[in-house]
Amino acid sequence: MAEEKLRHLMLIDDEPAQCRLISALASKAGWRTIMARDSETAIAMLGTQQGMCLDAIILDQWVPGDDSTKLIAELKSRRPALPILMLTTSTSPLLAVEAMRAGATDYLIKPLAPHRLIAALNAATERQDRVDELRPMTEKISSPLDFDEMIGSAPQFRAALAVAAKAARGHAPVLIEGESGVGKEMIARAIHASSPRAKSPLRLVNAGGISSGHLDSQLFGHERDAFPGAFDRHIGTIQRAENATILIDEVDHLPEETQEKLLRALQTGYIQPVGAPNAFQCDVRYILASNVPLKQLVANGSFSAELAQFLSSNLIAIPPLRDRKGDIPALARHFLARIADQPGMHALGITQDAIDLLSAYDWPGNVRQLQTTLFRAAIFADGDALTTNELPHLANLMRDTAKTSTNIHEGIGVTLYSDDGNLRPLEEIEADVIRLAIGHYRGKMTEVARRLGIGRSTLYRKLSELGIDNVA
Repeated sequence: MAEEKLRHLMLIDDEPAQCRLISALASKAGWRTIMARDSETAIAMLGTQQGMCLDAIILDQWVPGDDSTKLIAELKSRRPALPILMLTTSTSPLLAVEAMRAGATDYLIKPLAPHRLIAALNAATERQDRVDELRPMTEKISSPLDFDEMIGSAPQFRAALAVAAKAARGHAPVLIEGESGVGKEMIARAIHASSPRAKSPLRLVNAGGISSGHLDSQLFGHERDAFPGAFDRHIGTIQRAENATILIDEVDHLPEETQEKLLRALQTGYIQPVGAPNAFQCDVRYILASNVPLKQLVANGSFSAELAQFLSSNLIAIPPLRDRKGDIPALARHFLARIADQPGMHALGITQDAIDLLSAYDWPGNVRQLQTTLFRAAIFADGDALTTNELPHLANLMRDTAKTSTNIHEGIGVTLYSDDGNLRPLEEIEADVIRLAIGHYRGKMTEVARRLGIGRSTLYRKLSELGIDNVA
């Protein structure tokens, strides 16, 4: 990698093994790491030539020489724009609150998955005015919910919950599809909690966070000497989920060979560890989740049509938050109530202006992004209610989006005059307006008709009269 593309990371930690691991992982993603064993060394290094080139800092909670939150505050006072990530084994929300109030950008739980580290570093160093995402500030606050407790009245969402509740009572495999952050794991946990296997554990495997060369071993296990480095026999997650439930997340990342093995396990109940001479039966309930519709992957040849077809009988499609914006006020109040129960937090209401701002954003990170945004805002809220003042980052994103939208609208506006300077015929202008509306609302003809203030039947009649192709 070219020198100019390298980013520079300071790692404040006194554990050699952990330092080597993080340095190696960061190096693969284009980061050069400098080490500081204690707080005094870290502060002194900020003023060096290397320190002036830093793009991010990671510090361990137990760094010698200072309280971690005090060190974060000191580093932030000296370099306000520098992202700081805390690394810890603690899952305490109180520690997350204290770290972020001190100035931390993110809060990472050990043991740290490689993809989580790189994602956190990349997110922390992206520009603040990105319109496609807000940085995650901490691990999400999670607790299992029953189906009746899930917030949302949007028809698509309620239909998905109905399918999930029915599937929970059976034993057949379940496929949950939806964009990242829509709540697939929440639905999976609710299915497990409502199933006959509720008293058994739910085993999780994130296929997107494991290299393709290790996925078979992770899922199915391996025998000793099955491949170079296999010094001991390993029991796979499927076998450890005997009489229980396994959730395989990001199943769309499975390589072709693993898809075939998984299909065989789903159809027959038998698995065969890598290097094992024989297969054996496992009694396991499978829940699979995908960020991308499997039909789409089958169409482009990257997923097994047979496996997708096998899973289609129990398909739960979770809509993105932008398609259920009417649920945002209830979701916001629900999340604020849960946040208030966390150590160090207090009860907060929310103003109508803040609700309007939340409802206006498209939330590419979906429900998880909304929760993270509210958690970050609640940390710094001084009053009894969350206002737009606690959501400046979101307001900036909305202003940027509005500017972009204005430019777009200026470029695609309806022309009123012909080249000779005279007004165009009304039918031509009306046809352009309808085409513009169809494109703007992505062919959703009910919405097009509503926005134009006409009935759906009237809209279709005008399409025919004006010679506009029906794109619904």
